[in-house]
Parts: sequence; structure tokens; C-alpha cells
Amino acid sequence: MNRRELFFKHLGQTSTAPLALEITRAEGCWLYGDAGKKWLDAIGGISVCNTGHRHPEVVHAIEEQAGRYLHLLVYGELVQSPQVDYATALIEKLPPSLDSVFFTNSGTEATEGAMKLAKRITGRMSVAAFEHSYHGSTQGALSIMGDEYWRNAFRPLLPGVAHLRYNRDDDLEQITEKTAAVFAETVQAENGVIKPRPAWMKLVRKRCDDTGALLILDEIQAGFGRTGKLWGFEEYEIVPDILMLGKALGGGLPLGAFISSKKRMDAFTENPVLGNISTFGGHPLSCAAGLASFRVLFKESLVTQVAEKEKRFRQALAHPHIKDVRSAGLLIAVEFESAETCKRIVDKCIRDGVLTDWFLFAPHCLRIAPPLTVSTEEIDRICEVVIRHL
Repeated sequence: MNRRELFFKHLGQTSTAPLALEITRAEGCWLYGDAGKKWLDAIGGISVCNTGHRHPEVVHAIEEQAGRYLHLLVYGELVQSPQVDYATALIEKLPPSLDSVFFTNSGTEATEGAMKLAKRITGRMSVAAFEHSYHGSTQGALSIMGDEYWRNAFRPLLPGVAHLRYNRDDDLEQITEKTAAVFAETVQAENGVIKPRPAWMKLVRKRCDDTGALLILDEIQAGFGRTGKLWGFEEYEIVPDILMLGKALGGGLPLGAFISSKKRMDAFTENPVLGNISTFGGHPLSCAAGLASFRVLFKESLVTQVAEKEKRFRQALAHPHIKDVRSAGLLIAVEFESAETCKRIVDKCIRDGVLTDWFLFAPHCLRIAPPLTVSTEEIDRICEVVIRHL
């Protein structure tokens, strides 16, 4: 059997029709296969590779850390310089009330940890989230996912979860003194890049303040410059009680985190002790890679370039056969009349060397979320291939 056949035979599958492209190498914004095949990566590993695939400084950091040590002990027991240095670097770029980082293996685990922390602090059992939101796929994260199609097959899930309508002022009344936390994305990515009204985000913040609920903002896709600001919440002039990070956090390696105040985070240290633990959370290789990638964002001024690159995409994608283009920096949804049309165009783009896909809650929208390092020539290439198949 060849490797592709073994892929289907021995690996658990997530759908009946995976892309099944065999990638042998990746660099910058490009993926390479055998026999000279290559694809321009228009989705950046789903908003993971913000500084591109295998950035030299990230690769060097991984090699350097691998020469020191790999896994030592469960997270939180030993002083590991990659964890300490990365947490310190993150805190320096965050508001003062977000000064304690808990590293996890993934964004989903950040959701689970944030939910536990909110319940532990408030003593409340109910949680509010929003329709068409995505916060991960484990049982707790799935419980607050905002779409019944994805939840229904795995019931029973967590009780006490209210799913509110995003951007609707009147639904905020369902946040009460019984609500432990409100989970919200600063941009609804999987809903086809839906941005909240700034006034609404401020109302969410105020409602949480009034009821004592904690505001947990999900920046797993929107963080690290993706929206044109380092953190998506900066656009709305609010600060969350807990911030969730993932995807680009690890610079291409698996890493997640939730960040809050030191006072809140200390709730995990007693009653019970070891209130949240992880064997591999904050793995030293992942933290070293993430810190290197984080530094590249500033060294190469990648965040400040996002707005101009976003503008170039929007101009190039202006076409009568495109129903709408929605964007939050370099997180872009190209909307078509139907999911069938989108799927046809996605397939043809991949055939012609541009890797793209669709959104979980918006299958009629094509996803564009390239590395922030994408060049003007690469932007033009992506758009030319999409337009060619309209």
C-alpha cells in the first residue's frame, strides 16, 4: 500500500472526503508535494501559521530548545524557561488585569480550563455562549458550541448552557446572577467572519459587570495580529476577565492558553489542590516556538501590514458573482449563493494550486486566512485563481 492508502486504513477519519493531499515540505506560504506539486496556502493551517510555515527563527528556537530538554514533568511543577519567558512576553502586551497565563495543549483545552476557572471563582453553574460560535470539540467545549447539528449526536452534554444570538441586545437579558461566564468570540470566525457591533460588545461587558458573570473572550483564531490588531478585543475598548488563545500561539506547534488575573488563577491551587493539571500543557518545544513566532510579529512589523493586505484582497475580490466579502484583517469570508457553488470553487482552487476551504457554520463561504507574511504577489495569485473559477 502507498501512504495515501495507509492514511485511510490506519488513521481515524474526520469526514468521508478528506483532502488527502500528501505534503512533503512547507515553507513560507507554500506547501509542497511530490512530483513538483505545490499549493499556495490561503488558510495558514486554519489561522495557525501567522508567521508562515517554518519561519527560520522559529525553526532555530525549536532546534535550540531540543538541545536542552523536552518533557520534564507535568505542567506547573518545575521552572521551565520557555514557559516563563513566553508568559512574560505575552503579559507585557496585555492589560494589567491579565497577568497570569495557564498553558494548555490546545485552544479546546483553554476553553475547558476557562470554564472550570469561572465556575470555581463564581460558585455558579450556568454558562452563556452564542449561536454559531465555535470554542472546540471536547464535551465541555461542544456543549457551548453554537450549532445543534454538531452537538446533537453527542448528548447528553453539560447542563445549564444558554445559547444567545450574537449581536442581539435583547438576548443579553438572559445573562443573570446565576451565570458563571459568558463565552464570546471577538470575531465569529466559523460563522463566516461576523464582526460584532462595538456598542454590542460594550453591552456584553456591562451586563457581565452588572451580574457578576465573567466575560471570557475567545481569541483562538482572532489573536496574534490576524485582525490587524495584536488582540481582537482591542478594537472594542473592553478587557475580558479571561482571554483564550490557541492556534498561532504555538508558532506551528500545539499550544493553547487561558489568561486571567493572578488572583483568579490562584483559585486552582487549593480546594482542591491541582484544580487544573496537564501532562504536556506548555510543552517547552511549543513555548520556545511560540515565543520566537511572537517576536517575529514585531520584528517584521507583520501586524501593521495587515490592513493594507486586507484592502488588496477586498479590491481584488470585487466581482458581481461574489455575493459578499467580509473581513477582519486577514480573516476573510468570500460568500457565494450556495454551499454547492463554494465547494465547486474550493475544489478547483485546490486543483490549480491554491489551498482553501469553507467555514463550519457557513459552508457557502470560502475561507481566506493566509500567513500574515503573505506577499502582494501571493495575494494576487490567490484572488486570480478564485476569480478564474466563478
